[in-house]
Amino acid sequence: MSKAQLGERAPLLSVSNWVQGDPVNFDRLTGSVVLVEVFQVNCPGCFLYALPLAIDLHRKYSQQGLVVLGIATAFEDFDKNHLDNLILLIDKGLVIGETQRMLSRQGHIRDNRLPYRIPFPVAMDRLHQRQAETTEDEITAFINDHIPNFQQLTESHQQKIWQQAQHYLQSLEYVAETFQTFDLKGTPSHILVDKQGILRQCAFGAQPDLEAHVIALLNEP
Repeated sequence: MSKAQLGERAPLLSVSNWVQGDPVNFDRLTGSVVLVEVFQVNCPGCFLYALPLAIDLHRKYSQQGLVVLGIATAFEDFDKNHLDNLILLIDKGLVIGETQRMLSRQGHIRDNRLPYRIPFPVAMDRLHQRQAETTEDEITAFINDHIPNFQQLTESHQQKIWQQAQHYLQSLEYVAETFQTFDLKGTPSHILVDKQGILRQCAFGAQPDLEAHVIALLNEP
């Protein structure tokens, strides 16, 4: 599985099922700016911030060359972040778990249903069961990605973090291919690809400047 690199051609998305819309991928979208919103169904922030922003960008710029896609992934809570719950979300607007509790508490849903629908194509990330034991290289890479100052910590603190990282990685039942390929840090995340199919941005969390980046790419030749 080749890893995505900023400034290089974006690897193809790896999905198991298209739940809404026709199957599509970067190699068929040359000439369009592509925004991929990566979310989990059990992710309140995805539904409070990221998905509404992606929907707004779709409505504003789809006629100007922006293609928005949704990829539901799973890097935790595998009992909730799965295809069946994604289908319930797309077909009936039903939300579950922490998403349901948080949105209900803040008055954003009624009868466990979203007040909006997702208008763009949505797919489920391809998951495969983890087979091999967690290696030291995997643990090291995980720590380096999440704790840049790891080497500056005390030895006892390093050992504690190492054990926590090992326990977390060993607890993962599945590996989500698109999540891994683009080295995402969590959800919500977005992937932004330019008209030539080059990966220009891959970011985790709320991104208030995302619209400006989209406009800049749309204005490129």
